[in-house]
Amino acid sequence: MWEQDIVFWYWWVLAVGFLALEIVVTGFFFLWLAVSAFIVGAAVLLVPVTPFNVQLLLFSLLAVLSVLAWRKYARNRAVTVTDHPLLNQRGAQYIGRTFFLIAPIENGQGKIKADDTVWKVHGEDSPMGAKVRVVAVKGTVFEVEVCG
Repeated sequence: MWEQDIVFWYWWVLAVGFLALEIVVTGFFFLWLAVSAFIVGAAVLLVPVTPFNVQLLLFSLLAVLSVLAWRKYARNRAVTVTDHPLLNQRGAQYIGRTFFLIAPIENGQGKIKADDTVWKVHGEDSPMGAKVRVVAVKGTVFEVEVCG
């Protein structure tokens, strides 16, 4: 009967396959399938006469439980407080700051120089040298309003 041909290392090969998928795909999903397959392989190593349907049931239960436990753990860790909340949001760092136009805003578009970078701005038509305040960022374009 083919069920008796299932040996522990088949599960470990499956675990390695899941780990290879985990490297390619992001999200930690296949990692938990690999852990489950490894545990089932270890169980089959300890009890080699384990029926195949019990092995599948054990793998299924472990996979579902480990994925659900990971999701709950990850959800609780998703809220992190940092002292640099705008670290990777370069444009958002300029909201509220004022700059002078280096190119006039004509037809709603102009340019400012913020620190070492020239940024496109969108706002009311204004002459070159006008003082503007950044009020929002849409991609790489600042939304500005004229100051005073």
